[in-house]
Amino acid sequence: MRILIAGAAGNLGSHVVAHLLDSTHHLRLLIHQTPAPSALLSHPNVSMVQADLAQPKTLAGACNDIDGIVYLAGVLFAPLPGRFLPTTNVEYVRNLLGAARACGVRRFILVSFPHVEGETTPEHPAMGRLDAKPEVIHFRTRLEAERLLCQFCRDGGMTPIVFRAGIVYGAGIKLFEAARWMLEHRVMAIWNKPTWAHLIALPDFLAALKVPIECDGVEGIYQVCDDAPLALQELLDLLASHYQCPRPWRLPEWMFQIAGIGCESAALVLRTPALLSRDIVRAGMTSSVADTSRMKRELLSVLAYPTITEGIGLL
Repeated sequence: MRILIAGAAGNLGSHVVAHLLDSTHHLRLLIHQTPAPSALLSHPNVSMVQADLAQPKTLAGACNDIDGIVYLAGVLFAPLPGRFLPTTNVEYVRNLLGAARACGVRRFILVSFPHVEGETTPEHPAMGRLDAKPEVIHFRTRLEAERLLCQFCRDGGMTPIVFRAGIVYGAGIKLFEAARWMLEHRVMAIWNKPTWAHLIALPDFLAALKVPIECDGVEGIYQVCDDAPLALQELLDLLASHYQCPRPWRLPEWMFQIAGIGCESAALVLRTPALLSRDIVRAGMTSSVADTSRMKRELLSVLAYPTITEGIGLL
């Protein structure tokens, strides 16, 4: 099978490519500005295509003679997300969908997250709905991309697959590498309000994703998380214990909101990435728990790491 991977140069995308190297698939990496790791490009089953998701005319060559697409592209750490996310989260997907349909691509896998349904809890988990109205811009625009995918595939020519993954953890995942650095340097803080988080270990994420890439009969929305959602505060305390560091500071919510405004303003002035913004703070404070029953039935019935307790050794 010939697979186009959009976002292959990103942290998660490079793990997906590496996981598929030993398969019989030919992987075509869609690259814009950030190059893919040279070790990947030297593999005989890997090729690269230069294209720009913002320029539809550049995408026909990328999609030509492709069986399936895995979409992991996205922009997060930039100020004023309301200005760019409707483009990067929605229009980029629209552009690639148009090229994919014109080239006869058979399946399109959009990697997303359960957060698109807004605030969810163990009592009221995300159920794979498309009619939610999340307040966070990042969630709202990704949900719009999910709807767009389903609309494009209504004629039956291309199979839509939405792969809503929980927070992925494991070796080489930059989010957790950053958390370790912050814990070790005593600059990690968390708000007091209990916030639910639903995780998935990297090996389980990759094993589950391989099913819709390789198997027919997979279609629709799948929520891919482990068996034990937990409070974000509990997760950070577990990480602190694992890394033998002090627990993160507990601070009032308003301090994080002020920090988001400050970081975003500084990034605008200095024209640098915004590692923290008001939207990122709102996203972090949104509880997210998913119903994974469909994943268990159709993708991965048994997880190698059903909880963070079994999987923390990956970090």
